[in-house]
Formats: sequence, structure tokens, C-alpha cells
Amino acid sequence: MSNRVNLLAPEVRANPYPVYAELRRNAPVSQVDPDGLWVVARQADVLTVFKNPQHFSSDGIRQAYRPAWLPDYPLADSMLVMDPPHHTRLRAIINRAFGTSVVARLEPRIREVAHQVVASLPVGRSVNFVDAFSIWVPIAVLGEMLSLPQSLHPRIKHWAEVYGEFTSIGENDTERQKTILETVAETRFHFNQVLEDRRRTPRDDLVSELLRTHVNGEELSYTDLMGFLFLLLIGALETAVHLLSSCALMLQEQPELMARLRAAPTLIPRFIDEMLRHSGPAHGLFRLNTDEVELGGVRIPRGARMLLLIASANRDEAAIPDPDRFDMDRPGPQNLPFGHGIHFCLGAQLARMEVRVALEALLARFARLTPGDGPIQWNASLVMRGLTQLPLVAHLP
Repeated sequence: MSNRVNLLAPEVRANPYPVYAELRRNAPVSQVDPDGLWVVARQADVLTVFKNPQHFSSDGIRQAYRPAWLPDYPLADSMLVMDPPHHTRLRAIINRAFGTSVVARLEPRIREVAHQVVASLPVGRSVNFVDAFSIWVPIAVLGEMLSLPQSLHPRIKHWAEVYGEFTSIGENDTERQKTILETVAETRFHFNQVLEDRRRTPRDDLVSELLRTHVNGEELSYTDLMGFLFLLLIGALETAVHLLSSCALMLQEQPELMARLRAAPTLIPRFIDEMLRHSGPAHGLFRLNTDEVELGGVRIPRGARMLLLIASANRDEAAIPDPDRFDMDRPGPQNLPFGHGIHFCLGAQLARMEVRVALEALLARFARLTPGDGPIQWNASLVMRGLTQLPLVAHLP
């Protein structure tokens, strides 16, 4: 019987921060459950791992996304799980098709969608904010980027929900494994249609740009393209959906904060930055230790699977004064939630934009959020922590 902390235990997922604090104090580099993962809890050690990909390989993520029951998952072939030099080549190609101009082009349309979503929220009646609010703006962003038909949006919502529970599926959980396998096949089918259509008839969208982008005479392979589309689906949706839900929960818990942002909407970007630090969706990133190495005074064996606790690093007392207090007047943007170094998230600017636009629309219409009917519920994931049920009641001024 293991005495190690289980990071997937329901009580830990409901509030992992006391556990993270205990790890930072007493076992900052140590093994936990599930599966004896080595966790890294302190900010300085997390940054050391980020800065040394030659010793701490992203191949650890590839292993996490390629269990025996799922040998062909495109996310396991994406640049998320690559080390240099392949990562460097692929990122250079995608950077050229995924820059600032894409975000600027999307904002007017996303603003229109955000106001439509907010206008459809019921007034004075309990509703699950995840399903009624948080999910739809990120889906619209993905649909605009890839020129996907609106009729596909409900299926995209389903895909996001299925993939969001991926890291909690056990070897013997055959029913959920079957659901993942079916969802991967369905997603691949639709993405294949998108790729074939854009090859025949290019459009002004991200897929067409990726297909015609070359760096030093190289283009993206089919495997590269499919891996990136799966990465975009999961990364773009999960980050923004969970962040929007957490923002809504924070506004309900601190009504004076909602009043302040309504009075000064220009403060919303600062609110988002502090949310990313204090209650951001990214909680862990996998790495694989390629050599026996010492980290935080602990010897880690070669081949160990590691989990960088980003959410713990963002509340590290050694780096951040009074870290458990939400304070949007802290100086500087909080970028660690989007990674560091060569794997810094390509979609960080896009995620900030869509969350900002959605919150602007929400705050322009509603003055208060109060608890709704039933309890809130959190997902089960080592990588992303997010709400699956957030019953709230929205009130007009």
C-alpha cells in the first residue's frame, strides 16, 4: 500500500494547492501517485528542467499520450512532444502561419460571437457556465481559424470533453478507452476532410497557410499537420475554456472584483494575468529524464517520468510574495503558465485575446454572478485542471 500522495484523488483535484504547498516544503522533488511519477514542485527546479531539454526530454509527454491501448494518437506526434532539432524546424514553419496577424484578424469576429453567447445567457436562472458560456467562444475561435462549418461545433465540444479526461484513463478502463478510440477516429476523419479540401481549394485560413508555408524548402508532412491540428484542438480549447470558467468562478466569489472590472474594463488583461498565476488551467507538464541527474538535492534515475507542477511553481513562496492571495496589481505578466523556453505556448497571445474579449462581453451585460443550483465539479487530469460543472446565476445591473 503506497503512502504517496495521489494527485488524481478527488479531494486533491477539488483543491490541490495545500498539497502542492506541502510538497514544496517537504518533498519538492519526489514520487507521487499515479504510477510513481516524479513531481517537481518548486519554481526554481521547474525552470531548471525547462532550460535543459537535453536532460529533461519532452519525449516524456509522448509516452503519456501513447499508451498500449492507443498506439496511433496524433497528439503523440505533435511538436508538443518533440526535442530539438525536429521541434526547432517544425516550430519555425508553424510560427510563420500563426503570428500576431492571425490574432488581430480573428478579434472582430470573436467579439461578435462573444456578445451573442452572453446575450443568450439566461437572466436570474441557474445555468452551468461551462456549457452555456465558457466553451462557445473558444470553439468559435477554432472554427474561424480552420474555417470549420458551424454545424460541427457541437461535435468539437464533445471532442474537447473526451480528450480533457485522457490522462486519468487507466489501463483497465476499457469503456473510456473505447470512447477515446472512437473520438480519435472521428476527429481524424473530419481533419482529413479539411486538409483535402484546402489542398484543392485554399482559403484565407490557418490550414491553407500551413499547407503553403515553407522554411528552407521544407513543408509540413501529413503527420506534422495532423499532430498540429490535434494540438490546436486540445490546447486552444482546454486552456481558454478552463480559464474562462475559473474567471467566472473568481468573479462570483469576489463580487467587489467584478464591480471593479465593470467600472474599468481596461484592467481585464491584468485580471487575466493574475488568474493565470493564481488559478491557471495548466497544472502539469510531462518530461522524461534522459540521464541520472540531481535536482533539488534529489537523485532522479535515468528514464524517470517527471511531472512539472506549474501550478505549484506559480504559488512558490520563494519567488512570489503572499502567493495564495489573488492580487491583480502584482507587477508584470505571468508567463510561466504557458511554459518556458523552446516550448513556450504558441497560442498564449490568442488565449489571452479570446478570454479578454469574452470577459468584456460578460461584464458589459451582467453586474453580478451568484451561486447556482448544485455543487461545482472539477475534471480529473494531471495536465489541465478545469471545471466541468459551474452552476451560476447571472444578474443584470
